[in-house]
Amino acid sequence: MMFFGNRSLLYYAVVLAIAAVIIGYLGFGGLAGALSDIARILFYVFILLFILSLVAHIVYKK
Repeated sequence: MMFFGNRSLLYYAVVLAIAAVIIGYLGFGGLAGALSDIARILFYVFILLFILSLVAHIVYKK
């Protein structure tokens, strides 16, 4: 997993998604949309890196 400090990309994706839901509920639509887009991008990056590391582990397994 890719870590930034002691947190992973998945952690940041979940935090931003929750923040987008809360901010959207409070009525800040533009900001909620931006946070939602960032969370979606981080989630896809996490999935891509997870799949790449899984394939690399299988290929280079000794």
